[in-house]
Amino acid sequence: MNLPIDDPGPAAPRPPSLSDALIPMITLVVLLSLTIVLFGIGATDGPLQVALFASALVAGLIALKNGHTSAAISEAAIGGVSSAMGAVYILLAVGALIGTWNLAGTIPTVVAYGIELLRPAIFYAAVAVICAAVGMVTGSSWTTAGTLGVAFIGMAPILGVSSTVAAGAIISGAYMGDKMSPLSETTVLVPSLVGGVTTNEHIRGMMWTVVPSFLLALAVFTVLGFTTDTAGSAIDTNVARDALDAVFTISPLNLLPIVLLIVLAVRRVPPFLAIFGTAVLTGALASFTQSDVVRAFVAKPGQGSFLNGIEATYKAMANGFVSTSGNKTIDDLFSRGGMASMLTTVWLILGALSFAAIMEHAGLLTRLISPLVARARSAARLIITVAGTCIGLNVVAGDQYVADVLPSRVFRNQFAEHGLAPRMLSRTVEDTGTVTSVLVPWNSCGAYMTGVLNVSTMQYAPWALFNIFNPVIAIGYALAGFKVERLAAADDAPSPPATATSTATAV
Repeated sequence: MNLPIDDPGPAAPRPPSLSDALIPMITLVVLLSLTIVLFGIGATDGPLQVALFASALVAGLIALKNGHTSAAISEAAIGGVSSAMGAVYILLAVGALIGTWNLAGTIPTVVAYGIELLRPAIFYAAVAVICAAVGMVTGSSWTTAGTLGVAFIGMAPILGVSSTVAAGAIISGAYMGDKMSPLSETTVLVPSLVGGVTTNEHIRGMMWTVVPSFLLALAVFTVLGFTTDTAGSAIDTNVARDALDAVFTISPLNLLPIVLLIVLAVRRVPPFLAIFGTAVLTGALASFTQSDVVRAFVAKPGQGSFLNGIEATYKAMANGFVSTSGNKTIDDLFSRGGMASMLTTVWLILGALSFAAIMEHAGLLTRLISPLVARARSAARLIITVAGTCIGLNVVAGDQYVADVLPSRVFRNQFAEHGLAPRMLSRTVEDTGTVTSVLVPWNSCGAYMTGVLNVSTMQYAPWALFNIFNPVIAIGYALAGFKVERLAAADDAPSPPATATSTATAV
């Protein structure tokens, strides 16, 4: 008689070896380096995306070798992409917003007022401070850069200053404001993952590294502003204002969309709804504030103003606004935006997150991090290990949230074992994970900034001074043992000095 035999089922996947984890990493580094060497700043237009998908394929093959099913790998990749859908929707909404803000004269009005108020010598520092203030109010570096940042980039050539340095100042201010805002997603997320620290405690702890980093960045931006020679490159502000007045109706009414967006952000309306809704309402406003611009943009003489307004809004949101004034400077500055302009950036994000999701699903990221955790035997080395892990994950995973979430989870017990206060971990993760994401071209944050500011990551990265100084100061504190809080003293830790607090509030 034949007895039934229990089916043991499929074998469990094998844990990856160190060489398994290194092969996709080495592939990624080689392919990315090759694309940058061959294509330079044009690498983000497609070659980087191909490199990321090819690296994801290699990671998938390693996972298959270790016993993971193709269905599970596909599901992991789809899950990784799905996690970015919120960011993708925001990205597309910002593209639509830029298009309608140009159509309605919002960005031209900011530029017109800005060139009258700002001078080249103070431009970089003023931009950083303004973006920091708006970032603190909105709690979003992306919203700040995608709105006011676009206007500041438009001012730069008129004032004869560098657009790449201006982009660095925009990003520096936007990220400083984002980190210091209780409305920021990462500022709320990181302490909640670490545990044992509130959002307000987390912000107070970050002041010790964020405020000195921002003040140092401001000092450098000020020196750059006063030492930049703009005599041969600046456009006479009166000539520039006349050129703007000849194309757009410059009026404070055009600034209503900015007020609306800030109000919606403060009231915690979901970002996509706030941005996309503002884009739609701005398109409607354009028919009243810029009727001649709308008529020229649609270019259908026999069509009524009502249909012109609808068609112009559709076109500006989908493909961006195109100025046909005949003034090359004006046309180049304000012919921008549209959801279609963000598709290359979306493609880049999809490639980066597909690679990261497969690496995480197959245990390859954990295999890379585990040896680092085991070797961190002192408080200083542990903090530096977290910093290196966050920066490395921004490069490898291509997403700020992966760089924030994984270290917050992995290092919690190690910080407790070393007697370090929880907000030491949350502060370190933000100082190194959140701010360095924008310095990596294929990271979702770097790709976003390139898309909205129209300046490549490799060009603006050396000038994103706050984002460079912040991790350097955090690591320097760890090496010096300065402001390294222990568990016993965490509750009684002194508040930052009054000067630092007042400076943070002022900006």
